[in-house]
Amino acid sequence: MGAGAQARQAAGADQGSRGPVASFSVVPLGVRGGLDESNLSAYMVAAAGSNDYICLDAGTLYAGIRKAVDSGVFTASVSHVLKDYIKAYFISHPHLDHVAGLIINSPDDSAKTIYGLPFCLDVLKDNYFTWESWANFGDEGEKPLLKKYHYAPLSPGEEIAVPHTPLYVTAFPLSHGAPSQSTAFLVRNGDAYLLYLGDTGADTVEHSDKLHLLWQGIAPLIKAGQLKAIFIEVSFPNEQPAKLLFGHLTPTLLQKEIADLARTAGGVSLSELPVVITHRKPSGDQEMMIQKELQADSSLRVKLVFPRQAGRIYF
Repeated sequence: MGAGAQARQAAGADQGSRGPVASFSVVPLGVRGGLDESNLSAYMVAAAGSNDYICLDAGTLYAGIRKAVDSGVFTASVSHVLKDYIKAYFISHPHLDHVAGLIINSPDDSAKTIYGLPFCLDVLKDNYFTWESWANFGDEGEKPLLKKYHYAPLSPGEEIAVPHTPLYVTAFPLSHGAPSQSTAFLVRNGDAYLLYLGDTGADTVEHSDKLHLLWQGIAPLIKAGQLKAIFIEVSFPNEQPAKLLFGHLTPTLLQKEIADLARTAGGVSLSELPVVITHRKPSGDQEMMIQKELQADSSLRVKLVFPRQAGRIYF
């Protein structure tokens, strides 16, 4: 099966259908990388069969949950999903297309923990949850403190248990238009893993080793068949000049990074590894261009998945 056929199969049959040995249930609340404020990066992740989710980034919440309810993915109300299904937020970086939904929905949300690397939480505390820009729903920062959200800083490479879920999460730093930073989250359920990357540039463009260090960290999981999926961004088509990438990937840059991952994992085949393409920027026909370029690259030997907003995926 070629890459294009794999992509069509993954984007169709795999979304909304539960595999016999699924470890994770993922509901994308937003999949785009800007412009469309109703469909920005946010992915609800739970152990398969559970309604105890974490939310990886939170660019769009209400609109995505509403679409999931309307399509029958959730049978509960929008308010119930927001308040009770989502147990915690993991924010990769504080750009608005990854936190706008969290901020806007905060008055109607329930008490939760926001996890992130310190650089990310500092922006939430100092710039967004303040009384001049919104209201301080956090338990730190400008007084008075409404204390709805608890800030929990993560340490790179240290796994933490997520209360009220069976999930564990490890954070890895990424470079996102150096010196800007982002984060990858490795989610574990039992002995199965899912890797979600926030926005990231290629090591060659960023003059960084962050992605290579991440690949080294997950290589043993790939060798053991424990990594069930990688969520990674491709924001621009190949025509985008390197000086205008601003810490993002193109199909060609993704191919090079996946090749580095395969080498780092000892040359094992990645043909059955689902790679979920996130953060495509919808300006003009860029989304379709990105998909066509990925499908046309015969050297990209992975199972491509193009997620749909509110389309549940099992891994």
